[in-house]
Amino acid sequence: MSNQMDPGLLRRRSAQVTGITCYEYLSSHSSKEGFPVIALLTDFGTKDWFAASMKGAILSVDPSATIIDITHEIAAGDVRTGAFELLACFADFPPGTVFVAVVDPGVGSERGALAARAGDYCFVAPDNGLLSFVFNRFEKAEVHQIDNPAYAATDPCRTFHGRDVFGPVAAHLGKGVPLAKIGAPVETYVKLPWPQVFTSENTIIGHVVYIDRFGNAVTSIESAAFSAKLKPGSCRVRAGEKEVPFRKFYREVKEGKPLALWGSAGFLEISINCGNAGSELGLHIGDTVEIVMRR
Repeated sequence: MSNQMDPGLLRRRSAQVTGITCYEYLSSHSSKEGFPVIALLTDFGTKDWFAASMKGAILSVDPSATIIDITHEIAAGDVRTGAFELLACFADFPPGTVFVAVVDPGVGSERGALAARAGDYCFVAPDNGLLSFVFNRFEKAEVHQIDNPAYAATDPCRTFHGRDVFGPVAAHLGKGVPLAKIGAPVETYVKLPWPQVFTSENTIIGHVVYIDRFGNAVTSIESAAFSAKLKPGSCRVRAGEKEVPFRKFYREVKEGKPLALWGSAGFLEISINCGNAGSELGLHIGDTVEIVMRR
């Protein structure tokens, strides 16, 4: 039985823990090569000016920054979904990337603010568990409280730390400011639990952790841990009230038929070929998915 991801099970394209700091890596690359890269994940949406204002704050500190939008469409205040989406994509970015994650229902309160390094990446986020799943990928994360006002706006707005705190701090990290200057190191911060995966000799039980825009239900069962054991035809998969076949790709079943397969983020997914598994199978985050090995 396991209740968190094994930090040694990094996907092939994941950065390894090499000890290089973000600013050491960035300092060896010129801005014309596209560095620093600052990647944004928020619940701001795109209808209003919030995401643009945060980008403007970043560029005001470092006009050479390359800003990448991961998403601004996290449901308002949905920290757990934000944590998963960050986990799903961070390893696709080049070493030295600075990630700014702002899903912050506690903005303006006494909740902390964090700047961190894990492997070859830096992260900036509120202290509400948003970085939990990423940190599980690494044996160690160097985490600091953001408490040096020199690297934030002069008079930060209590309702917009994305623009006035997290964005500027990320830009300064990209320019080479060490974490130690951003604030004091911390050992205690909010951690969200990864859904338990139960295993026995013939059974693996996980849970749905995310449903994407296509309706694919992503589970907590990782390919890095179980792909050698789970092969098409070697098991049966039950999701909710439905038993589905395990396949390699969508078109191995007829259009409109369900299947289970290893998804691009490295987790078992329940899908429907040209359909929406979430709605058509009635799947929701937290639902149980059971795999039983054939004898």
